[in-house]
Amino acid sequence: MKISSTNYFSCLFFQCLLLFVYVNSFEEQKNVKKSEFPDGFLFGTTTSAYQIEGAVLEDGKGLSNWDVFSHSKGRINNGDTGDVADDHYHRFQEDVELMHSIGLNSYRFSISWSRVLPRGRFGKVNFAGVTFYNKLIDSLLLKGIAPFVTLNHHDHPHELEEKYGGWLNPVMQEEFSYFAQICFESFGDRVKYWTTINEPNMFAEMAYVRGVYPPARCSAPFGNCSAGNSDTEPLVAMHNMLLAHAKAAKLYREHFQPKHGGLIGIVVHSFMYKPLRNNDFDRDAANRAVLFTAAWVFDPLVHGDYPPEMRKYLLDSLPRFTSDERKLIKDSIDFMGINHYGTLYAKDCIYSSCVCSNSSCIAGGDHPIHGYLITLAEKDGVSIGEPTGMSRFFVVPNGMEEIVDYMKKRYHNKPMFVTENGYASLNPTTAQADELQHDTKRVEFHKSYLASLARAIRKGADVRGYFIWSLMDNFEWTSGYDLKFGLYYVDRSTLDRVPKLSAKWYTDFLTNNSLNGEETGKLITFKYSSQANHLSDK
Repeated sequence: MKISSTNYFSCLFFQCLLLFVYVNSFEEQKNVKKSEFPDGFLFGTTTSAYQIEGAVLEDGKGLSNWDVFSHSKGRINNGDTGDVADDHYHRFQEDVELMHSIGLNSYRFSISWSRVLPRGRFGKVNFAGVTFYNKLIDSLLLKGIAPFVTLNHHDHPHELEEKYGGWLNPVMQEEFSYFAQICFESFGDRVKYWTTINEPNMFAEMAYVRGVYPPARCSAPFGNCSAGNSDTEPLVAMHNMLLAHAKAAKLYREHFQPKHGGLIGIVVHSFMYKPLRNNDFDRDAANRAVLFTAAWVFDPLVHGDYPPEMRKYLLDSLPRFTSDERKLIKDSIDFMGINHYGTLYAKDCIYSSCVCSNSSCIAGGDHPIHGYLITLAEKDGVSIGEPTGMSRFFVVPNGMEEIVDYMKKRYHNKPMFVTENGYASLNPTTAQADELQHDTKRVEFHKSYLASLARAIRKGADVRGYFIWSLMDNFEWTSGYDLKFGLYYVDRSTLDRVPKLSAKWYTDFLTNNSLNGEETGKLITFKYSSQANHLSDK
């Protein structure tokens, strides 16, 4: 084929333009600085109670839904459980020292509902559990680290599941509101950042669509469960979680916010989506994908009702709010928490057939619960970004800027926190600890996503914090301990915390030292001691 000189120089120009964009993007990533973020910006890490605390039945704690589920055969990789996890319950003071050595100014963690209220409303408050969180909060504040507290991160007392059927029962709204009240009364004088529920959209999906989280309810083609209806139960569970949030937020705003001056919000799992094909059908599908996931939560809590597109496809399966409930939920958040881990392609299933052929695709595109679409990570055999240890998490840094920009426009630039962003590496069976610690890909991941976030902020997005998932390797739900997100490596036999390269990089970033790893600050390595910090009143 003969190429004209005009076409040749056009191609050359295009290649040079792509190279210019790539080089500039790389340099921006390489040189991202803390100074690019607003004064008072929160830089932290995130964990959750079940994933790190351990102490499964110590000091009056009751069984949670995850305590029971993780002991069910075949549910968790390798038969792992959170019975010990990272033993944070006994080592919290050491872990606060780790945070301080990095230079964090905030730490996001969750409160174990079953540790504070083992039996819900009809049992007694477990004051040993309250004491634990009081000591954790006080230790953080002593080091200049602001506690950023999540009330519910996938776990609740197992008795509420047995007694009521969990989030499928409206009674859970009152149970959660009472739990929130106990926490506000116990910790509200020192906690200025509250989130009610972590990722209600993800919990509804995993527990009631796919059936891989407790209570493991689902129906075909989404999963193989003994009971459940994947087309309707997730909608009921979400409806109850949203109203539970709203009741807790009302309680906080009326009785605690005036004297404590804090903020309350909710956290949503937020992928960004791109059309698989360059046509209007897939562009609409990419938009619906956001509406059926993130907007499923945020639209009611900001605008007072579910997205119209959800009503269009789900019809009467989607519960309706009463007029009083719409007043209750509308504007019931002071900020939005965004957990962002990657970007996926979306393909329309209304006007074309959809077949899942790889692990990044979830079946059921011909069902309204997913908006008549499928999401996947490959196009013509090429991944949307570099793969990570999780089948649906791919490295697409500009997705951060795009999802933040989307939220800014749809929700009138309501304040946002990136409450989770992290890189999953697998636990290689042949790797030694030092290989796991030299996590250069995690460093590049966070640098590129921070650069993308900085661009969104420069464009006017009111983002006020960024939290890395996670402080340390921990129990990653159904993956057990195989997946590694932490800045600290945790030796499973000794529970020693050893800093990875990413911890050293984050320290340098926060102290404006070398960003490239040549010079690193001194970080603490904690090893097991028989005199590890236990609860005491001394």
